[in-house]
Amino acid sequence: MNLQDTYHLVTGGSAGIGKATAAALRAKGAHVAITGRDEAKLRRVAESLGALPIHADVAQAEDVERTYQILEEQWPRLDSLVNNAGIGGGHASIDELDIEAMRRVYDVNVFGAAMMGQKAAQIFKRQKAGCLINIASTAALKGYAKGTVYSSSKWALRGMTQCWQADLRPFNVRVILINPSEVATAFGDPERKERTAAPNKLSSEEIAHTIVAALEMDPRGFIPELAVFATNPW
Repeated sequence: MNLQDTYHLVTGGSAGIGKATAAALRAKGAHVAITGRDEAKLRRVAESLGALPIHADVAQAEDVERTYQILEEQWPRLDSLVNNAGIGGGHASIDELDIEAMRRVYDVNVFGAAMMGQKAAQIFKRQKAGCLINIASTAALKGYAKGTVYSSSKWALRGMTQCWQADLRPFNVRVILINPSEVATAFGDPERKERTAAPNKLSSEEIAHTIVAALEMDPRGFIPELAVFATNPW
């Protein structure tokens, strides 16, 4: 896909991977909308990028509906959804699980992603074109101690991605899963402060490069799933 003058929605776009992806798409000449829950921060970032800000929480059905209403009013089409919004939490072993913590994570990482994907898929099917990129994690590939809540949410996203691939390939719609390893972002910080970049850890810009490269492949083909690991993070 030639990204010049194409249209892309990035959830969780005011920080980390989402912000870096929006910046990379804008650098390619694309039109970008970003969503976020912190309205003041969202608007600052959107202004700095030249992006369209949409104050929305993907876990809220009315926010999802309003997001797509805004896009359909302002844009002629939608070329991709980058389903990036996600949260951590619920770090507990099996005997310590808190079902409410699990619901909070699933509301964003699973149900929110599904609702955003549903609305995008309806547009893509009408267009007979589009790309849906889900940002999961290497935690979707292998569980770990005290990772039941977060890891299982990303396994669910991985499973949904495979189902959506089967649903949408007949309509010329590409569905791609990207699994980053540890990235220096604000992820998991309750105050949403960006972590200091480490020379041996991944950066948001490297994951953004991966997303853009997947989008730029000619639409006759797609990458079903891609994991990105730091070479030597220890």
